[in-house]
Amino acid sequence: MIRAMIVDDDALVRLGLTDLLEVDRDIEVAAQAADGLQAIDQAMAHRIDVALVDVRMPRMDGITATARLRALPHAPKVITLTTFDLDEYVYNALAAGADGFLLKDTDPAEILRAVHLVAAGSAMLHPAAARRLIDRYHASTRPRATAARARLDRLTPRERDVLSLLARGDTNAEIATRLAMRESTVKAHVSRILTALDVTNRVQAALLARDAG
Repeated sequence: MIRAMIVDDDALVRLGLTDLLEVDRDIEVAAQAADGLQAIDQAMAHRIDVALVDVRMPRMDGITATARLRALPHAPKVITLTTFDLDEYVYNALAAGADGFLLKDTDPAEILRAVHLVAAGSAMLHPAAARRLIDRYHASTRPRATAARARLDRLTPRERDVLSLLARGDTNAEIATRLAMRESTVKAHVSRILTALDVTNRVQAALLARDAG
């Protein structure tokens, strides 16, 4: 059972997402919050696996809340929600540790899929919005690119192959197929990549690869 939390200052959005998630027998909405401060309290009171967090909220916004949630002892995975596919705050949320983002008008089936993927350790980004967002707000400067390349030098050639496909958005199963290896081997490579690059999740690893060109 995946224990989810919905964080949004709009009560109707919280209600709608709750109804959607609870259609899936493998998802339980264990908590709701109207802002980031409530989200921290709820995450500490309830063991949460995946939090769906709005970007713009009063008192504590979704970016700050994401960083705080990811710093908890039992940190939930975070999917950032936004109305704006070119909102720079979404990139900031990813940099703060979110495992992905979705637009609020994403197809309901894709939202359910995202919760399952993120709970399993993968990332989920809205494809078109992710490309435009990263292109616009994550253009590599020379110092950043140099630093990123230095960190990628820590990887073996095979790990760089895995990172290249991971950065493209492939799942572990897709990477295993493309590189002719077992999925368990891919998972082991991904774990070593995150440790070597000193990042917390696949999204941050992909952004670092993007910086390195």
